Amino acid sequence: MRYLFSTGLIGAITAGVSLLRGTRDAPITWRAVLAWLSWGITLALAVGAAVDMSRESRGMLVASDSPLQSKQAKKAQKTQAKAQKQQADAHAQARGR
Repeated sequence: MRYLFSTGLIGAITAGVSLLRGTRDAPITWRAVLAWLSWGITLALAVGAAVDMSRESRGMLVASDSPLQSKQAKKAQKTQAKAQKQQADAHAQARGR
């Protein structure tokens, strides 16, 4: 639910409302079509970002082109290094006995 109120989605929705008000009485021109196309792309990117944030918070993999992918990769490296250290410590303790 918190992802529905992200700044990207709120911005895209308010831009859509403003665009709707501005083009309601105007004739359809190529500029209006481009404005609506731009708004659609903005909305799609905002929804994609919200989906990526949701997936990342649940520990699921995110797409490789997502800005959150690098964060997820760093977290995986830290987890792997921690597991290797624990394994090395357990091996050293076993040798000591």
